Amino acid sequence: MLIEFKNIFVEREGRQILTDLSLSLSERRIGIIGPNGSGKSTFIRLINGLLIPKTGQICVDGLDTRTDAEKIRRKVGFVFQNPDNQIVFPLVNEDIEFGLKRRVPEPTLRRQRAQEALSQLGVLHLQERLIHTLSGGERQLVALAGVLATQPEILVFDEPTTQLDLRLRNRFEQHLTSLTQSAVIVSHDLALMDTMDRVLVLKDGRLAFDGAPVEATSWYRAHCS
Repeated sequence: MLIEFKNIFVEREGRQILTDLSLSLSERRIGIIGPNGSGKSTFIRLINGLLIPKTGQICVDGLDTRTDAEKIRRKVGFVFQNPDNQIVFPLVNEDIEFGLKRRVPEPTLRRQRAQEALSQLGVLHLQERLIHTLSGGERQLVALAGVLATQPEILVFDEPTTQLDLRLRNRFEQHLTSLTQSAVIVSHDLALMDTMDRVLVLKDGRLAFDGAPVEATSWYRAHCS
């Protein structure tokens, strides 16, 4: 995996969100931290073309988000902070299978792929449940299963542990360790950041620190708390 940001500027409603951002990401686990409003969510939405910068270029394995967005979205799975933003069907299995409809035309194979993703996360028992009966943490795991079922090469997470209790949060960290995909994770969970290979600190729309987890979280505590 290689994600390249080249001279990125992002502006929204006349306000600069990200300024002069240039870096390459190739590590397996990359964490992003920073104060609220620092540009973290904007940063990760640039990776799969959910947002397009005002100027500059973003490439994912050589594909440009401006011209190759569809190909990139097949490579990059995005897990939103609020699972309700990506769950659309009332039943768990229906929702995951619907997300596979364009990629896997055969219904039997779709059902199998959905069950495999749920099983991978230890929540296969939820497959016949109504979404509205699930806890926030269970919905988060179902949303992740829906993304995993599409078999992306890169996973992007926006605050993945905010709705998880301690038990589910620990389970998520275990699953994250075992996943074969590369991952980019925005989180305020500094303990989770300690498990990353590299951590970026964004502040006021700029890259303020870039380094190993311990140094990055120490810098964050000293300058952003």
